[in-house]
Amino acid sequence: MRLSHDTKRKFRTVLWITVAWTVISMIQLLFEVAILKDYGYEYRWSTSGNFFTYFVINSLAFVLNGFIGGLVVVFFLQTWIRDRSYSRGLLYGMAVYVVLFFLMTSLQNYFVIDSMWDGKKSFSTAYVNGLKDYFFSYEFVRLFPFWLLVLIGTLITLFINDKYGPGVFMKFLSGRYFEPKVEDRIFMFLDLKGSTRIAEEIGEEKYFRFLQHIFKEITPVLLATKAEVYQYVGDEVVLSWSIKNGTKNMNCIRCFQDISKLLIKSGPVYQSKFGAVPIFKAGLHVGRATVGEIGVLKRDIVYSGDVLNTTARIQSRCNEFGVLILLSDSLLGLFPSGALSVKSIGKVALRGKSEASPLFTLN
Repeated sequence: MRLSHDTKRKFRTVLWITVAWTVISMIQLLFEVAILKDYGYEYRWSTSGNFFTYFVINSLAFVLNGFIGGLVVVFFLQTWIRDRSYSRGLLYGMAVYVVLFFLMTSLQNYFVIDSMWDGKKSFSTAYVNGLKDYFFSYEFVRLFPFWLLVLIGTLITLFINDKYGPGVFMKFLSGRYFEPKVEDRIFMFLDLKGSTRIAEEIGEEKYFRFLQHIFKEITPVLLATKAEVYQYVGDEVVLSWSIKNGTKNMNCIRCFQDISKLLIKSGPVYQSKFGAVPIFKAGLHVGRATVGEIGVLKRDIVYSGDVLNTTARIQSRCNEFGVLILLSDSLLGLFPSGALSVKSIGKVALRGKSEASPLFTLN
């Protein structure tokens, strides 16, 4: 069975969480051992040659903990949190953590007791006594809040990643755009058709929920086509691709087509729930843009350049020609001849441009 792009992305996130939590557990354990040894104390499992065994079991346990925890966080909590406030999401995460911590600690101690069992007592008695010793120990008092903070940090990192979009947070951390750079980018201005009329008919509050529902529903398409959300501007969303990602599998074109198909399929649901069916129109263009970080109190990665103005003006002509998508000849030039079935609109004068631009629409 072939996994979707979204599922693959989630599993990559799970892998990163697994690695991060495992590394943190190893560092935390070695740090504690070093501190205790410095004060002349032995670690709980350091005697009789058991430390190495415990270290291996601890590391393997946290690989398992990280993987299971990552699955829960990414496939369950993160999806849950997206429909709720951040504070409530953190509370849900903490509740799940408490359950998982006790379950995984019980499993971990099973293997620890099994490796040290001398047969003098029944295994069940030794296991229960081991759990009592652990849950009423200073070690538990240290580890329980420590890993709660690790989980909260993980969730906050995922919140930030959601806010900026996949990959953008890492660009901030790496400082990739701290100094402005010039890049060739594909842009799509995706605008809701008849938005003013719909807002007047269903009311502003209901219209806002209408937009929330739309943008949430199209998110899997954006992920599958590697679209980067540059801006949400009311009922419009500005998408961007690198040349490589945008042309691969015709992602930038397929993005609009898949969104249109999805919304047509969901039309009856929108009509029943909101009294309106969403239809998007789009303009696509490619060109050189300057990109860099801007802002102090609210820092963001911003694109500037004629390509954005031109793309916006291309999209604004959709209604005039009675089409839902308009493409520039520059964009078509990125694809092999005949790869797209298009119809020429002709040369169109765009505001602010000295020369008319050839535009096309999809057949």
